[in-house]
Amino acid sequence: MDRQTSIEHYRNIGIIAHIDAGKTTTTERILFYTGVSHKLGEVHEGTAVMDWMEQEQERGITITSAATTCFWDGMAHQFPMHRINIIDTPGHVDFTIEVERSLRVLDGACVVFCAVSGVEPQSETVWRQANKYHVPRLAFVNKMDRAGANFLRVVDQIEKRLGGRPVPLYLPIGAEEHFEGVVDLIQMKAIYWDEKTQGMTFKYCDIPVVMEKECGIWHDKLIEIVADASEEMTERYLREDKFSVAEIKQAIRSLTLANKIVPVLCGSAFKNKGVQAMLDAVIEYLPAPNDVPPIKGVLDDVAQTVVDRPSTDQAPFAALAFKVATDPFVGSLVYFRVYSGVVNSGDAVYNPVKSKKERIGRIVQMHANTREEIKQVRAGDIAAAVGLKNTSTGGYTVRPRTSGYSRTHGIS
Repeated sequence: MDRQTSIEHYRNIGIIAHIDAGKTTTTERILFYTGVSHKLGEVHEGTAVMDWMEQEQERGITITSAATTCFWDGMAHQFPMHRINIIDTPGHVDFTIEVERSLRVLDGACVVFCAVSGVEPQSETVWRQANKYHVPRLAFVNKMDRAGANFLRVVDQIEKRLGGRPVPLYLPIGAEEHFEGVVDLIQMKAIYWDEKTQGMTFKYCDIPVVMEKECGIWHDKLIEIVADASEEMTERYLREDKFSVAEIKQAIRSLTLANKIVPVLCGSAFKNKGVQAMLDAVIEYLPAPNDVPPIKGVLDDVAQTVVDRPSTDQAPFAALAFKVATDPFVGSLVYFRVYSGVVNSGDAVYNPVKSKKERIGRIVQMHANTREEIKQVRAGDIAAAVGLKNTSTGGYTVRPRTSGYSRTHGIS
């Protein structure tokens, strides 16, 4: 079976944050705008798709990480269709291992901050975890409609408390009950989402007159940072050349992938404003699987040779099991991220942790707690397998080869 989406159009991301910053509400809006859900799920009503456990619905918190897949081609349909694999993670400190496991296999992350509370204790924890695995990230300052919301204060906290280099790409138009939309600092246009259509439609307008000076200052700061992307950009900046929108975005992307900056966006997921722009930023600035360094492994030969596994379908199959869950209908479900190669249901794979071969009975695509059976997964995919009875989290499974088995280091 041919690949349906090219690997350049994959995005494997996690939504991470302190508890009650709005992660699950943000994810619910993503599912709605991408057409996966046809009704807005609300955490406070117990109708969130991603909080499917009874205990989660009762308490209004996320307890276990949930995976889903959606497709997005931009607010204005300006991109080719991209496949976004999302893991919504818990924010409570008691379940932080779920975040650790997820970040281990993700290529990028969106860190959600509350515009009122700013950087909180668990925000620092998940930020350190993302640093540990060198995960490029965006910051989304949520709840701009809440009393006490202050976007620039959160930006300042990201720099001072987390040691990041935040780069605002948007400024909010108003705050608290007067929050109306955002100003795009790259295109220097205001964006307003239509509340009557639950944010499904939007319009570009001129920047409000009272914000023109402030937006000009932040646009100039953005251009200064963009000039650091390359020597050529620096030279052009010193010559006072103008950068095109495409050049600015490409520079932001390269700096983000190198973990030199953190693009910062803002909005209100609950009020259906800003999440759409965040999805565009995921496509424009976060890495595809082949944008990150190849995973390294060790061959089970006498010399214990270290090899790379690039994210291509032609390389030998290599995957990491990052979560094991019990399903009442199918038994043990092993969630895994495919780093290279192709595997089909029914194939035998090698488990280097247990030094055993195992057969994958079925492969399923997860959407929270629902399953869709598929026959094959390829490099960049995140799926779950039925039948891997001896596999535990942290173990790589790889296809046997005549020249020896290939494996990579697990996680401690």
